[in-house]
Amino acid sequence: MIVDDQYYDVIIVGTGAGGGTLARKLAPTGKKILLLDRGELIYRESSELVDTEIFKKEQFHAPESWYDNTGEPFYPQTYYAVGGNTKIWSGVLQRMRERDFEEVKHQGGISPAWALKYQDFEPYYTEAEKLYQVHGKVEDDPTEPPHSEPYPFAKVAHEPMVQRIGESLTEQGLHPFYLPLGLGDRGRTDAEDTGVSPVLKNENVTLKTSAQVVCLHTNPSGSEIKAVQAKIGEQSYLFLGDIIVLACGAVNSAALLLRSANEKHPNGIANGSGLVGRNLMKQLLSVVVQLTATSNSGTFSRTLGLNDFYWGDKDFPYPMGHVQNSGGIFQDVIFAEAPPILSVLSRLMPDFGLRQLATHSIGWWLKTEDLPHPDNRVHYVGDKLRIDYTANNVEAHDRLVYRWVDVLKSVEQSQPTVFNRTTHPRSDMPIQVVAHQCGTCRFGEDSATSVLDLNCRAHEVHNLYVVDSSFFPSHASVSPGLTVIANALRVGDHLIEQLK
Repeated sequence: MIVDDQYYDVIIVGTGAGGGTLARKLAPTGKKILLLDRGELIYRESSELVDTEIFKKEQFHAPESWYDNTGEPFYPQTYYAVGGNTKIWSGVLQRMRERDFEEVKHQGGISPAWALKYQDFEPYYTEAEKLYQVHGKVEDDPTEPPHSEPYPFAKVAHEPMVQRIGESLTEQGLHPFYLPLGLGDRGRTDAEDTGVSPVLKNENVTLKTSAQVVCLHTNPSGSEIKAVQAKIGEQSYLFLGDIIVLACGAVNSAALLLRSANEKHPNGIANGSGLVGRNLMKQLLSVVVQLTATSNSGTFSRTLGLNDFYWGDKDFPYPMGHVQNSGGIFQDVIFAEAPPILSVLSRLMPDFGLRQLATHSIGWWLKTEDLPHPDNRVHYVGDKLRIDYTANNVEAHDRLVYRWVDVLKSVEQSQPTVFNRTTHPRSDMPIQVVAHQCGTCRFGEDSATSVLDLNCRAHEVHNLYVVDSSFFPSHASVSPGLTVIANALRVGDHLIEQLK
């Protein structure tokens, strides 16, 4: 074991949306910051891939097996690199709705209220949109919460075919809107190019890559973290610091706390409530494909969203969820996890290869909030990391899919020369898609019912923070990325005060 000869003010484990953003926030303080990431520094992001590279799944899966609730192994779609999963995300950065922070009754149960509300996050949403160069338009979505400032950049235009679909949706009395997209000089902004790389020129920031953190060590009383143990190559290192921040993702942060159990924390560090790893959420996520008679590039951005059914409709008085186009299939990493779609398309269009299938179809992502349940959890069985997850709130999601297919049929009837009105293949994302994972270290005011306090500090360990999506007490039907970024900026303000 090598003990690093440096002592750090802050050690951040993980450099995705939470950790990378926090590094950017804290770097100007001049405090000594260490970033640890088990991946490498990779400048290219997924929108720069060449066509069918996106379907080479091994590029975007973790190099280890996790296990489902039957004990079967799978390779999760989670990306180990500086920037984490933001290197393969769509760049859609949406705010949670005001009502998402309140208790909401769903067809499948209750989505609990947050102890903080939309107005507590609003200034940080605005800061996050500036930092990640969000392009958008506020006025079109009737569910959009109030903004203190407009988006910093103008909306991104639709692909011509998507534009025609949007016009048809408007004619149906619906409210399509321009998705807010983080875009910079290198394509989609991410936590590497926006958070980490800009601060590496600072002498006070150190990045160590290929550094897999395997354990946290506490002081004898268990009240604080004294050292972070990481494996770099074949060698083990100990890194010492005043403040330790986890940002490994909701699965891996919980797993690290659980496997760091010691005499003072026999069930895992910060797990006196028994909630570390529990209440895992990852949204109900399906793709529906619309076939077209005319071709598209297959490489355009996601740009169109629809929230008319977010809170339900006249036939279903419960929340249903969010719809957005997939963008070009050749740039959509998650789409590569939907092989049933490709097999259906190949039967419908037997003379088409992958390129022709991708360029003669429009994908639609449909997302519905899943509800926290303690039996949906991350835990260890022996040395195997197990993900127990059973989907809930399923009827609401199915209704969203059926409702959207009806909408697509109306679009196709109005433009019969553009679309092949045959069928609308659907694929539900399997367990290995953990892109929107959250909830495993929920925050709250009561240490008996939460893992973290409202500053995302562990109730039981006074120098330990978690700034990835683990802190969510409930999910929403929009992607969690912008809320994770905004929360990292919020926690960053708190830490700046602590570091003075």
